[in-house]
Amino acid sequence: MTSIRIVFADDHPILLAGVRALLQSTPGLDLVGEATSGTAALDLVRTLTPDVAVIDISMPDISGIELARLLAAECPSVQILALTAHEDRAYVQSMLAAGARGYLLKRSAADELARAIRAVAMGGLYLDPAIASLVIAHAPSADVGEQAHAELSPREEDVLRYTARGLSNKEIAARLEISTKTAETYKARALEKLGLRTRADIVRHGAARGWLLAL
Repeated sequence: MTSIRIVFADDHPILLAGVRALLQSTPGLDLVGEATSGTAALDLVRTLTPDVAVIDISMPDISGIELARLLAAECPSVQILALTAHEDRAYVQSMLAAGARGYLLKRSAADELARAIRAVAMGGLYLDPAIASLVIAHAPSADVGEQAHAELSPREEDVLRYTARGLSNKEIAARLEISTKTAETYKARALEKLGLRTRADIVRHGAARGWLLAL
């Protein structure tokens, strides 16, 4: 099995060394590059095109949020995982909106990092359990959610479920054995019925329904 190639960006030397040691000792994970600033990380990812870019939010020159936006636009094949100390819901929403597929707190257990990397590398979405709880806590009320949920067809729900987990329209189409255009249509109908607009909205709805717990 091919190892998952990773670029890691963080401006704290101690954390950088710790993550390096963890990744180098974990089978199936290959740390191919390190950076201590957003600009350096952007150049490194452009050059190496890893499978996953693990980035901090607070870095010199450009923030992790801006870095995620740039990487999502320029290197769409690279999955983005935020590894940060920020626990505020606004940061989670901003990173997801910028294109990140995972959000992990630095205080989490070490083995969670490997689990998160594998999840996003496989096309899924990973939220730190503490963050997932915050998302659920700010989800729409249960009554509204139940009513909106009942309006979705089984296929619309399937498409939205995979979307909440971070899969692209193409990946969803392959899993459901339908065309990409059909997947896009189901997604558009589901979003219209539920009144959802952003990626963060979809993730909140998915978290409230327990769709992210299988990752």
